[in-house]
Amino acid sequence: ILKFNCQLQINQAFNFHLSIGLITIFVGILGQNHFIVQVTKRSVRLLQGRRLIQNVPIDEGGPVVQVSIIDPYVCLRVLHGKVITLALRETRGTPRLAINKNTISSSPAVVSLTAYKDLSGLFTTKSDEVLNIAGGSGNSLYNGLGYMKAEPHLKIEDEEDLLYGESGNAFKMNSMADLAKQSRQKNSDWWRRSLVQIKPTYWLVVARENGTLEIYSMPDMKLMYLVNDVGNGGIVLSDSMEFVPATLNQQDNKQGILLNCMPQHANSPVAREIALVGLGNNGSRPLLMIRTHIELLIYYVYRYAKGHLKIRFRKLHSVNLIDVQPTAMDIDDEDSDLDSYNLQDRYISKLRYFPNITGLNGVVLCGPNPSLIFLTGKGELRVHKLFSNGLVRSFAPFNNVNCPQGFLCFDTTFDLKICVLPPYLTYDSPWPVRKVTLRCTPRQIVYHRENRVYCLVTQAEEVTNKYYRFNGEDKELTEENKGERFIYPNASLFSMVLISPETWEIVPDASIEFESWEHVTDFKIVKLAYEGTRSGLKEYLCLGTNFNYSEDITSRGNIHIYDIIEVVPEPGKPLTKFKLKEVFKKEQKGPVSAISDVLGFLVTALGQKIYLWQLKDDDLCGVAFIDTNIYVHQIISVKSLILIADVYKSVSLLRFQEEFRTLSLASRDFNPLEVFTIEFMVDNTNLGFLVTDADKNFIVYMYQPEIRESIGGQKLIRKGDYHLGQTVNTMFRVQCHQRGLYHRQPFMYENKHLVMFGTLDGGMGYCVPLPEKVYRRFLMLQNVLITYQEHLCGLNPKEFRTIKYVKRLSLNPSRCIIDGDLIWSFTMMTVAERNEVAKKIGTKTEDILNDLLEIENLTAIF
Repeated sequence: ILKFNCQLQINQAFNFHLSIGLITIFVGILGQNHFIVQVTKRSVRLLQGRRLIQNVPIDEGGPVVQVSIIDPYVCLRVLHGKVITLALRETRGTPRLAINKNTISSSPAVVSLTAYKDLSGLFTTKSDEVLNIAGGSGNSLYNGLGYMKAEPHLKIEDEEDLLYGESGNAFKMNSMADLAKQSRQKNSDWWRRSLVQIKPTYWLVVARENGTLEIYSMPDMKLMYLVNDVGNGGIVLSDSMEFVPATLNQQDNKQGILLNCMPQHANSPVAREIALVGLGNNGSRPLLMIRTHIELLIYYVYRYAKGHLKIRFRKLHSVNLIDVQPTAMDIDDEDSDLDSYNLQDRYISKLRYFPNITGLNGVVLCGPNPSLIFLTGKGELRVHKLFSNGLVRSFAPFNNVNCPQGFLCFDTTFDLKICVLPPYLTYDSPWPVRKVTLRCTPRQIVYHRENRVYCLVTQAEEVTNKYYRFNGEDKELTEENKGERFIYPNASLFSMVLISPETWEIVPDASIEFESWEHVTDFKIVKLAYEGTRSGLKEYLCLGTNFNYSEDITSRGNIHIYDIIEVVPEPGKPLTKFKLKEVFKKEQKGPVSAISDVLGFLVTALGQKIYLWQLKDDDLCGVAFIDTNIYVHQIISVKSLILIADVYKSVSLLRFQEEFRTLSLASRDFNPLEVFTIEFMVDNTNLGFLVTDADKNFIVYMYQPEIRESIGGQKLIRKGDYHLGQTVNTMFRVQCHQRGLYHRQPFMYENKHLVMFGTLDGGMGYCVPLPEKVYRRFLMLQNVLITYQEHLCGLNPKEFRTIKYVKRLSLNPSRCIIDGDLIWSFTMMTVAERNEVAKKIGTKTEDILNDLLEIENLTAIF
């Protein structure tokens, strides 16, 4: 026992009557935190404070291997599959643990158990009024809503009276006022159901070695629910006892119920651990978690009218655990010493429930890839990685003055870590998110690696009554006053600020305010040649702007170059050490639509013209230029290659020869295309160009001059296309995540880059190049899944993902891009379906799951 004091010291507490010489299986609390329960392999000890109250010996032919506590019950599982339950009883003021005389069958052997306290009211055998079950007919939905009942005296032959005669009383429609009154009287007390206090019930859930899942009520230990083949991972888990003949008696023919149920699939894994926990507000959302050797299955409970227990389970999520390979410790050895069973990793619980960590309740999945599983206020299930690389052997919640709402865990080296989740992060999202208030609209952001600060361009709107009048090259600021009732237009004001990533605060006195009507069109960190105390490349902030006056005025813009310098900060203001220094600012003859850098030179696009500049003596000197198609709005570069995106004329590849100071066109796409954004696809030594267009497509080009279709390299070869269905307006490229990754073949993803993209619909996704072997396996899997699965909303995935154009072009679809959403649906299939699909493509289910897990780890950059 460790004691934490206010001086941030950890001391060992003595004088506790806990058994130290024996192997401890579990330690918990009972009686509303008044008693301590210590479970060893042969006994259960009850303590109150430091005083030992009771010692209950357990002699059932084997040691205790698993314990589940839910106040006031203690449930034990013995090595050979027998279950023992104890209950805390206080007789004459003396607390005692009493063994429950009601037991469950030990054949087939129980492999896992969990105790559950239901506070949601879902676990009930009574029909709910919401389902209209009690005494309601099939037409109960129409009661009070003008439903017409047939008159008993009316005969079928009275056709004339039926069509043209007066209707009887039963056919008279009520007036709208009467209908509203009846509906108001019937549904006036619907809100009172939420005020009814739900009486807690206690349940015991066990999993057996034959693959069945059973739910027993405590303390009478009656079988209330039975699920067959739970390791198969079915979409819906239903009560198998619904199909048993009614002549079978539950008490006398319990074995008959098991035999009459549907058989288990031959290759279905056995549940190694189960957990039934109540998440959400006051435990109102029960979740069933089943851990096998390949995955963690998560089900939620919903109401169902039929059956003895009015519930069913629906699959919500599946966590891939295929990389956790079984070791020699995971395999039972019947001839081994029973005292050494505690060394086996399979008997250590991996699912740990926590009631309050940073205001959230959930479950931690321990092991090589620890994860936090939340069910947040929005009702969405969120799974977050606990550590990027590391192993969590044990976990427990911990609340202390020095560690409020935190947790304790042991890592690989058996070091105790005292942790707390950052309270400023929001975990109700696919990735943990922190929101920074700016009071304006962020437009473009870059990261300055030398000074480790973020540079952000913001836009604010304000009402203005001023505008410029032009007379040739001269302009005059004019102010209009048209009265209070006139609605003046909004003008955009752009500015650039620095943000510290440590505190996420704006650096004071380090911002740039742009002129009125000046819009920032592009913003990048450029590496330009620096002639100073040290030679090489230096990072500068470069912005391209455009003055939006009117369609009658020729557009002109500025090139801004700034440098971030460090000065002595003001006392008490450490962020004031950063200052912005203006290096260059000059008006250009056109709008500066795009900027980049290549080999230490600055590349700018002024409409259709591309210019190369050299920064020398705080001035830009022209080096080279080239004319392109219509209007270039994006430029990216790598080494001496420059990729440009045109508004209507697709993409072009330029090459800069430094020794000749020549900028030339290397290759381009001859077909018209409205390009939205571009990015490089890096696949080891191969370089591709990823393009998105206005028709919501992805297109991959490559420069391959040795191919005949490229006309000697003049034409870019289209290698793949894909219809996303959402407009992509931004992309960025990062290296694949490699830390803590368990690769079967590490070199397959060694020099690959991941392209993240964002859509105008608010979605995010990624593209990653695949090795040839993985691509072939996924391609065959995709072709099988298209015909094997039911199509969502009747949409054929192959037809929908085929590239689409508004204008008809004489181009055949290239495809060659795998539909990730379709491939990931493989994880939600049952084990039997997976094996069948894998057999059709001539591979193993484990190989597909391994490939999916590798991609998941490669893309886990957050």
